[in-house]
Amino acid sequence: MNLPHFLAGRVVYPLQERAFKRPTFTYLAELEKSQWLSRAEVEALQLDKLRRLLQVAHAHCPWHRQRMDAAGLSPERLSSLADLARLPRMDKQDAAANRENLVWQGVPGGTFKYNTGGSSGSPLIFHFGRTRQASDAAGRMRARRWWGVEVGEPEVYLWGAPVELNKTDWVKTVRDRLINQLVLNAFAMSPTSMDGYLDAMEAFRPRCVYGYASSLALLAAHAKERGRRPRLPELKVVCATGEPLYTHQRELIGEVFGVPVANEFGSRDIGFTAHETPQGQVLLMSESILLEVLDEAGQPVAPGEMGEAVMTGLCSEAQPFIRYRSGDMVRLSPEPDHAGRGLHVIGEVVGRSTDFLVRADGTIMHALAGIYVLRATEGLAEFKLIQHSTRELEVLAVPNARWSDAAVLSIQAGLRRRLGDSVQIAVKLVASIPPEASGKHRYVVSHVRLGGELDRAKSNQPKPGRMG
Repeated sequence: MNLPHFLAGRVVYPLQERAFKRPTFTYLAELEKSQWLSRAEVEALQLDKLRRLLQVAHAHCPWHRQRMDAAGLSPERLSSLADLARLPRMDKQDAAANRENLVWQGVPGGTFKYNTGGSSGSPLIFHFGRTRQASDAAGRMRARRWWGVEVGEPEVYLWGAPVELNKTDWVKTVRDRLINQLVLNAFAMSPTSMDGYLDAMEAFRPRCVYGYASSLALLAAHAKERGRRPRLPELKVVCATGEPLYTHQRELIGEVFGVPVANEFGSRDIGFTAHETPQGQVLLMSESILLEVLDEAGQPVAPGEMGEAVMTGLCSEAQPFIRYRSGDMVRLSPEPDHAGRGLHVIGEVVGRSTDFLVRADGTIMHALAGIYVLRATEGLAEFKLIQHSTRELEVLAVPNARWSDAAVLSIQAGLRRRLGDSVQIAVKLVASIPPEASGKHRYVVSHVRLGGELDRAKSNQPKPGRMG
């Protein structure tokens, strides 16, 4: 039985955030107002937040201070968003190599170490603070409200990040239930477990289902093969995240669950970035993210043209990400939001593609189950994981200065914990890992067929869906 949503959303959830010293609901109230500002007013707000971020970075982060001084960029004299272009861009290698000189250890509320999610093959350990946490949570709450889902109403998560999986004790379980959240493991999707997930969802009666795009499509494909339409009369929307949402996946999920599918765009390092509206547009969380779309020479592209996404996290005080090269290609839409908000509109995102991994017993796992093992390996600069069969796995590894022979044993042990002791794992050291013939990077490739409708759920189909 679920807690009444007004009690979960207005009492329990705010008390939890206050106990963790996260200003989530204060920021949510600000976002509800600021989204209705004009575009010019939104950009004035961005400029004000950018000045404050640069002041923090200059005062507390030696690496940023050195770069700003070299560029002659004074936070107090920043007169327009365009002035930021005087500062060189940073990338994951910069963030990894200069971690000690990037983190503000004295940030109010403390810092928290994490690593990047998604499908990138370049591991990055970074730190975030309470403001970033509040920005992510409040941004999603506002986006849910666009779809008629209020804070505290039942929500199912089809998820699998280790930080969630490692906290499955009774305290975490009780806390989730008190705020009406049900977490289902995307790293263990056998036919039996997926039957159980569908049963659990029907009993939970969610207003929203949230998860990795490919895992949601896999669950939908399984339900379709079973001839089953989940009975979810109160469901308003399914929100897909973590990877590109392909047209065939959107259609499959919508067909099975009987509600619209909303796409979300974000990353662990930068945070919650954008979300799709009921009008079919994807809106940037402009109050928290400053997005530049640049060509190969680092110059802004014209509105409507594709370019590299370079982001500044306006709430990233604990470890400022300033002019950060995310690795994604995006296109800003020249259209305004159809509902009248002043937020920027993202027309398209071209991200990375992953496959599923399959255990010998038939359990299907999201690719992140393997990616997290590799990301936790010290000395690994880049990787590519290739599953030739359920008992044969190949890892291409680009070592960095911290690499040691012990890393091979660590990789093999970690992957066997996920995929079974019988798996043969070959780790091959290489100087670089080229992209696919399409030009895209696929960091997990599986040659194991799932069969039937399940193969339709795989994310390595030829063309991603339109985002706006």
